Amino acid sequence: MTSAGQRIRSLYQWVVENGDKRTDPWLLVYSPVPVSLIFLLYLCVVWAGPRLMKHREPVDLRAVLIVYNFSMVGLSAYMFYEFLVTSWLSNYSLLCQPVDYSTSPLAMRMASVCWWFFFSKVIELSDTLFFILRKKDSQVTFLHVYHHATMIFNWWSGVKYVAGGQSFFIGLVNTFVHIVMYSYYGLAALGPHMQKYLWWKRYLTRLQLLQFLMFLLHTGYNLFAECDFPDAMNLVVFGYCVTLIILFSNFYYQSYLSRKKKK
Repeated sequence: MTSAGQRIRSLYQWVVENGDKRTDPWLLVYSPVPVSLIFLLYLCVVWAGPRLMKHREPVDLRAVLIVYNFSMVGLSAYMFYEFLVTSWLSNYSLLCQPVDYSTSPLAMRMASVCWWFFFSKVIELSDTLFFILRKKDSQVTFLHVYHHATMIFNWWSGVKYVAGGQSFFIGLVNTFVHIVMYSYYGLAALGPHMQKYLWWKRYLTRLQLLQFLMFLLHTGYNLFAECDFPDAMNLVVFGYCVTLIILFSNFYYQSYLSRKKKK
């Protein structure tokens, strides 16, 4: 028992002490404990929320959703701009880009937007809370919970160890997708009269699938190329993208193709 406890403490010490020293002082980064507590709280909300709302009326969150979704559009646009401009000014390579661990202005700028991207994943956990409060429990699927819950760990690891380098490509593409996605949700929150303008929902799912395929090809290439970027990170992203492609493909089939066959 003592030996197991010592190994756990040693692992914890290695995790906290071998990160990027530039990002360690930033909110939620130094230790995995805060983000783990957020993860556990999120799972508690997913489990207890629908039960607490079972005999209550749905909460009217229309105004909140309008503000929230368009705020997320603004945040996503800011991060997209920062990823794009900083990578351009830094002469980043799409094929192989090691992390610049220096404290130069551009290196710190890239690390900063990586932190904002991680923090945006924490904010996005609110999506689930809003579904539960509105009693839209059918939206709180395994795919939804899995994607939201795991992204905070993925990007905590990114900011903790590789705040920049190849990571920028995921942030760049995903923030663009989220500009489109939260624009859709923001317009939908305006009311039923907007539905006739939201015919492109299925193409949003296709866009999400396309981004995962791009990440798969990008990281797959780097697993076999000679590049000074941790293969362990590329391997994790590669495996994660495989799971998301499977889950999102199933969602697309069940939502559009299967339903079309039934009709």
